[in-house]
Amino acid sequence: MPWQQQGGGGNKGGGGPWGSGPSGGGSGGGGGTRPPDIEEMLRRGQDRFKQMMPGGLGAVGISLLVVLGIVAWLLTGMYRVQPGEQGVELLFGKFANQTNSGLHFWFPAPIGSVTTPNVERTNTISIGFRGTGGAGRTASIRDVSEESLMLTGDQNIIDIDFVVQWRIKNAKDFLFNIRDPQATAKLAAESAIREIAGQNTLEDVLAKRRQDVEVKTKALLQKILDTYKAGIFVAEVKMQKVDPPQPVIDAFNDVQRAKQDKERQQNEADAYRNDIIPKAEGESARLVQQATAYREQLVKEAEGEAKRFLSVYEAYKTGKQVTIQRLYLERMQEVLKDADKIIMDSGKGGQGVVPYLPLPEIKKRSDRSAQGAR
Repeated sequence: MPWQQQGGGGNKGGGGPWGSGPSGGGSGGGGGTRPPDIEEMLRRGQDRFKQMMPGGLGAVGISLLVVLGIVAWLLTGMYRVQPGEQGVELLFGKFANQTNSGLHFWFPAPIGSVTTPNVERTNTISIGFRGTGGAGRTASIRDVSEESLMLTGDQNIIDIDFVVQWRIKNAKDFLFNIRDPQATAKLAAESAIREIAGQNTLEDVLAKRRQDVEVKTKALLQKILDTYKAGIFVAEVKMQKVDPPQPVIDAFNDVQRAKQDKERQQNEADAYRNDIIPKAEGESARLVQQATAYREQLVKEAEGEAKRFLSVYEAYKTGKQVTIQRLYLERMQEVLKDADKIIMDSGKGGQGVVPYLPLPEIKKRSDRSAQGAR
C-alpha cells in the first residue's frame, strides 16, 4: 500500500503528524501517516499492467491500444435510418439536425445521440371506449362514459365513441415541443368533438350530419395540434358508436320510430300528390287548349261571315237587283236542295199542266230494280 505507518524513533525529523513540522525536531517521538506518493502509484500501476500483458508492451503498444479504442468509440456514431423513419440528431441533448432514411454518422455517446421515430406508421387513439383484449369473439369493449358523454346544441346528452388516426408530421416538433404527444392529442380530440357536438342538434349528430361532424372535428383537432406545434398530422376521425345515454335509449328509440312513421306517411302523401297533381294539370291544360281552339274557331268563323257579308254588301251597292236575285236563288237552292223536284217547261210549246204522274215513285222503283239487278 502507498500508505506507510511510521514509527516514532526511526523517523527523521518527526515532529508533526506528517513528518517534520514547522517547529522541527530531530528525533521527536510523535508518529503518523503521510500522503500517498502519486508518482509511485503511477509507476506501480504501469508495472502491473506490463505484467498482465503477454510479453509486455511498451509505450507504442499502449498508444496503439488507445488509438484502437478511440476508433471503436467513433464507429459507434454510425447509424441507419430505416424507410419510413426520420432521424433526429442531438448534440449534448440539444436538437441539431434531422436526417432521412439511409446510413449516417453522428457524434457517439455521450456527446451525441440519435432518435429515429417512425413517421409513416398510423397510430390510433380510442376515445369513449377501451378494448379489453382478446381476438375475434373473445374481444370485448369497455365503455368509458366520462369521455363519451357530451352535450349537444339542443341541450340533449349523447354518447359518442370515436377513434383518431394520426401520424408524425414533424419529428423535431413531436419529440421536443410537448411532453406527451399521444395524451395531448387525446385530450385535444375530446375537446374538439365536444365543441362540434355543441354546435349541432342531437338528430344531426346521430344521422343527418354525421359525416359533417367528423370532418369538422378533424379540421378543428388539426388546428389545435398545429397551434401547439405538436408535429402531428390527423389522418382520420371516425365515429364508431353514436347513441343516446343508456338509461333513456328505449324512450329515444320510441321517438325515433314515431318519427319514421311520420316520415313514411308523409312520403306516401307526397307520392299521391306527385301522382294526382300532374294528371290534374294535364287535364286542365287539355281543357284550356280545347277552349282556346274553340274560341279561335268561332272568331275565325265570325270574321269569315263578316267578310262575306261585307262583300255581299259591296256587291249590293253596285248592283242591287242582281244581288237581290242572286241572294234569292242561293237561299232557294239551300232550301230546296234536299226536296224531290220536277221541273216543267211552261213556255211556248209547252203543255202547261199535265195529268199527275208519280214520277218520284217511278224513279225510286227504277233505282231499287237497278240495285237488285246488281
